[in-house]
Amino acid sequence: MQFQQLQYFVAVAETRHFTRAAETLHVAQPSLSQQIKALERELGAELFSRARGNIALTDAGEALLPLARRILADADTARLEVQELAQLRRGRVRLGATPSLCTGLLPDILRAFRDEYPGVQLMVEEGGSHDLVRELARGALDLALVVLPLPSPSPALTTVELLREDLVVVSAPDAPAPGRAGRSVRIADLQDEPLVMFRHGYDLRELTVAACRAAGFEPDFAVEGGEMDAVLGFVRAGLGVAVVPRMVAMRAGLGLRVTPLTRPGLHRTVALAHRSDVAPPRAARELQRMLTGHLS
Repeated sequence: MQFQQLQYFVAVAETRHFTRAAETLHVAQPSLSQQIKALERELGAELFSRARGNIALTDAGEALLPLARRILADADTARLEVQELAQLRRGRVRLGATPSLCTGLLPDILRAFRDEYPGVQLMVEEGGSHDLVRELARGALDLALVVLPLPSPSPALTTVELLREDLVVVSAPDAPAPGRAGRSVRIADLQDEPLVMFRHGYDLRELTVAACRAAGFEPDFAVEGGEMDAVLGFVRAGLGVAVVPRMVAMRAGLGLRVTPLTRPGLHRTVALAHRSDVAPPRAARELQRMLTGHLS
């Protein structure tokens, strides 16, 4: 008894027509008929009644049909399980993330993932949340770390909140401390500070500018247009201050003064997003598990 014979049998049983079954399976009808006859010889019983051109299951066929379906389903399950295990040995994960998350959050998690699944290829794309959502929608990414709320919410995406992170003000240690007391900074105090500002499309840029305008002033940019590493470098050089995630500031190490914002301060919500209509590959689901476990 062969799997192919069982596939042919189930197709004929469901269509009740040899020609239509052959078309469904993309095989020649004579070949399908021969395999059915071979199966009947193997089992020692006819499976179909062919009286007057009408195809009906015999008692033997009725008994075999649920068993054949189960055997084929188990074979598919086994194939998928083995393929998914193989994916964890040599698969690929396409992950998108905002630059600040690449700097502050991802290094430790990706190192842990790489240690556990050394054969899986990691592909990371940096971009703003708007760009990452677009890349997810067109299937160019498996997962994306984005900042909520999304600039253009999409019902085709599923988002799971991972963490809520404080934003802080970073400045050069040899420059005057921002704010009045030096222990914390109000948003209003930034009116008197030159800001080192990210390029357009950065979530942090939009959030900082919106907070300044809500406090009644337009921010003064000492320099703008940089990526995260450039912004931190410009701040170290004393060109101005910048508002960055606490995780980034702590990871940046020496050469920066970190000052918290006065309550209620500024925060951002980080979420993991993927397409709702397509399940991520097994390797991507494992990375998702590690991300949620690390941040829960």
